[in-house]
Amino acid sequence: MSGRGRLALCAYAATLMAACSMLPLVDPYAWIVQAAFLLAIQCGVGALGRRVPLPRAATVAAQALVLVVLLTVAFARQEALAGFVPGPQSVQRLADLLTVGADDVGRYAIPAPDTAGIRLMLVGGVLLIGLAVDALAVTFRSAAPAGLPLLALYSVAAGLSDGGADWLWFLLAACGYLLLLLAEGRDRLSQWGRVFAGAAAARGHSSGIGASGGGAVAPVRTGRRIGAFALGIALVVPAALPALDGGLLAGTGGGNGKGSGGGTISAVNPLVSLQNDLNQPENREVMSYRTNSTGAQDFYLRILALDQFNGSEWRASTRRLKDVPKRLPNPPGLSPDVAVTEISTNISASPSYKQTYLPLPYPATEVRVDGRWRFEPEGRTLVGDDGETTGGAQYGVSSLIVQPTAGQLASAGEVPAALLREYTRVPGSLPKVVRETAEEVTKGSANSYEQAVKLQNYFASEGGFTYDTSVNSGTGSAAIGRFLKDRRGFCVHFSFTMAAMARTLGIPARVAVGFTPGTAQSDGSMSVGLRDAHAWPELYFEGIGWTRFEPTPTRGSLPSYTLPDTPSGDSADPARPETEASAAVPVAPSASESCPARTGGQGACGSSALPGATAPTDTGTSAGTVLGVVLAAVLVLMLPLLPMFWRMRVRARRLGSSTGRTPADATARTLAAWQEITDTAWDHGIEPDESLTPRKAAARVVRAGELDAEVAEAVHRVAGAVEQVLYAPEPGPVSGLAEDTQAVRAGLRDSVGRFARFRAVVAPRSAVRVVWAVSERRAALAGRWRAPQRPAWLRRPSRQQG
Repeated sequence: MSGRGRLALCAYAATLMAACSMLPLVDPYAWIVQAAFLLAIQCGVGALGRRVPLPRAATVAAQALVLVVLLTVAFARQEALAGFVPGPQSVQRLADLLTVGADDVGRYAIPAPDTAGIRLMLVGGVLLIGLAVDALAVTFRSAAPAGLPLLALYSVAAGLSDGGADWLWFLLAACGYLLLLLAEGRDRLSQWGRVFAGAAAARGHSSGIGASGGGAVAPVRTGRRIGAFALGIALVVPAALPALDGGLLAGTGGGNGKGSGGGTISAVNPLVSLQNDLNQPENREVMSYRTNSTGAQDFYLRILALDQFNGSEWRASTRRLKDVPKRLPNPPGLSPDVAVTEISTNISASPSYKQTYLPLPYPATEVRVDGRWRFEPEGRTLVGDDGETTGGAQYGVSSLIVQPTAGQLASAGEVPAALLREYTRVPGSLPKVVRETAEEVTKGSANSYEQAVKLQNYFASEGGFTYDTSVNSGTGSAAIGRFLKDRRGFCVHFSFTMAAMARTLGIPARVAVGFTPGTAQSDGSMSVGLRDAHAWPELYFEGIGWTRFEPTPTRGSLPSYTLPDTPSGDSADPARPETEASAAVPVAPSASESCPARTGGQGACGSSALPGATAPTDTGTSAGTVLGVVLAAVLVLMLPLLPMFWRMRVRARRLGSSTGRTPADATARTLAAWQEITDTAWDHGIEPDESLTPRKAAARVVRAGELDAEVAEAVHRVAGAVEQVLYAPEPGPVSGLAEDTQAVRAGLRDSVGRFARFRAVVAPRSAVRVVWAVSERRAALAGRWRAPQRPAWLRRPSRQQG
């Protein structure tokens, strides 16, 4: 097998090894087999194009065309022309599958099911990365930059996985990259016999790679040592850095350490799968609890509050985290005049229910839990730190049952200005119908309490709304407008819309996410399942604090303080708890619980699983737009590298040009080699001087570059060949030009520092010849008879005077 064939095979293997990092994301693993087969076809087309040979750009274009055809055959065959030719319908089908795949990513926990949309994203991504790696490493003969797409493939998988075996997948991807580098290095060294063994060959010895006393072996050995050292650094350093919590969609991070008062709670949207959880065929248990409260119908388990509404979604604010105090501070706004009862509860979370927020009754006053947890005072939530989750957690909670009367709510005091300003803010995109409907429904109300009760009753019973979990989820302004028009939705729509309407009336409002009380069991415990996931609005009344309302019909229970002529509050007997507060709950989830592939929504299994609604759909971006933005970003990132790619292309053309045996072919090869040496010296800081003869120019390059004797001989051989083809009546045959040119390039690289070498590769000075060529062509087209005036930095360097 040729050197380029080995390089192509290594590029294929490196791509597949990096793609294996995505295996934990999807179950089953059959997609990797399909991706490997299609990638083999794509790489085979590239190998065929290089063998023809086609121009490099044509080879890459042919592979890209085959990529589109392969995806069309695999995922949109029925819509394609003749079953394989891409057309408008097949392109639309692929775009639809990408959109569905993006939705599936947000719906399922890891491992996600192998849906058509997710498979297209995986297989298509592997083919795109494979195309980039093959083009860079094989077509353009530059394996080092091929590590960037491989790193991108691994980074996507690492960012979405649960982190359990990230080091193993990194090791596999890194080995693939090192294999690719080794193959390229071996291929290059095999072509540089004169560089390492020219002197030995002159004395009649073998001119093979290892002929000159093992000179070729040393660079290979050094490269292996450097690769091993870099791999070790890459494996050790991340262990000392903060870990990133994962999930198929990243969950909310905890604090940044165990220090007092440090860390923040990230402002991310936790509503990722509530609709999916509510539609599960099996109400899998996520936790169980025992409490000494006799009013279990009001015992909501709250995870966190969403207090920011930006027009496209409700989300939690970024807040500072603190250490969990022994006794939590008093709830904000709660007056001593309001009756409260303290109760005790013991909670046991299922091992499969893993997310970073600890479900608590509101307002909790004391939490007894093991592990690394931090406290966020504004929302009164506990957040897992350094990867801590609720999986299998057993903890005790003391909390208050707040029992306000209708009179206390109606006579609530003035809300503090800062709180009022933060929690009544609405986006400008909110439809006018929201404010108009709120004012119409609450017409004649004497105070904020009456307005809140009328809003609740409007949604729960009087407005003709229907509870329906099959409605397309959405959390933005447009979704709220649609909900008020269609009057059909589930808890997300009811809670978000009531909270937005309350804010338009000047009532501070936010949305809580968590669980309804669950189902009573024969042993006296309560079982909370996936279908108990819920969202509800909380409105603020000075003197009472944040107060729960229930606008969703057939879900949860209406608070007693919103019912007419009904005593408020629950009765409880704290003196006789059903179990000791600090004891672990004896009720444990079934050990046979598992996470079925197609029902494993977040909130059921997987790290950072969090019950909530699907991500906003009314303001979602189309797959075409996302693809366009990604392509534009890639083009912007690639723009600074254009000089490097141009230089690589020119070098390859010069050293591989004109393979004929005529005198004209020999002249072309010789002049191209000399031009390459001149430009290589220029790239390394030695400006060309067109006034010098080739012999003097060669001496100048040797002197300025401080080249050793062997490299100097190579420069002078090429210069002598140039003089011979230019001035000799009958030039003799010339050989070894490419090897001599490569030897000069290696010598110049060794003669400069690291920064100069980097600049010579990434920003070669000789790339200015492109500007010259464009300028001269423009001048020719304009009919100019003399060279255009150029800035000093664009003028051809020359020492000739006069």
